[in-house]
Amino acid sequence: MITPTRTAWGFVLPALVLIALVALVPMVWTAWESMHLHDLRLPWLGRPFVGLANYAEALDDARFVGAALRTSVFVAGSVVVELLLGLAFAFAMSRTRRARGLVRVLVLMAWAVPTVVAALIWRFIFEAASAGTFSWFADPLAAWVPIVLADAWKMTPFVALLLLAGLESIDRSLYDAAAMDGASGWRQFREITLPLLRPALLVAVLFRALDAFRVFDVIYVMTGGGPGTSTEPISLYTFNTLLQHLRFGYGSALSMLVFLATFLIALGYIRLVGRNLLESRT
Repeated sequence: MITPTRTAWGFVLPALVLIALVALVPMVWTAWESMHLHDLRLPWLGRPFVGLANYAEALDDARFVGAALRTSVFVAGSVVVELLLGLAFAFAMSRTRRARGLVRVLVLMAWAVPTVVAALIWRFIFEAASAGTFSWFADPLAAWVPIVLADAWKMTPFVALLLLAGLESIDRSLYDAAAMDGASGWRQFREITLPLLRPALLVAVLFRALDAFRVFDVIYVMTGGGPGTSTEPISLYTFNTLLQHLRFGYGSALSMLVFLATFLIALGYIRLVGRNLLESRT
């Protein structure tokens, strides 16, 4: 007998099989590879099993720790900038009455530009802005300015789109009632907009934090991780370890650490979003 449960599993099973083939199989292989000493520069060593030695080396690797710190700073800086700008754009689009579709298309144009193209544009801009002996890309701290701006220019429209959906879901009668009670614009924003927009804000932070933590292409195109390794994030260090230094075992361990970090970030945010949604309904 065909039951609703069997019917549901019949629809879900193909998707689960596809996910297993596309995601789980490579992940399991990477985890297995990370527990071996696999160095293509030293093929005579073979692929001996070393257990968690690669992970222990990563945690003791000053370059990896530095890349992790730089990645965390980049995530914090870029997400804050994109949230503030995205909220401003979302308010502007929600209050636009004429040519709303055209305004939204113009705002989203930057998001449609390929990341490599956006990175090259900002690289050319800041190369032209360098003067005398000062170069934006030769200074370890100044090099982060064009990187963060390029990422913000590219991804702020995405954040604005998420926050716009949250703003338009708020009942306008709440603002009318607050205005009748004499509440100022700032108080309406603080007491109505922010609490009701909190789920959308958390989702935007989750998506952007995960994406920023895995940043690669913007930095690879703009600085290549330089000068030196001052702008090298975790993903770029993993790429260099795998494909330049040919340390497949150690590079796989770095990849698994990146996966575990993003998984924990996602898990924490999902639980936080779920708790906030539950509180908003009660």
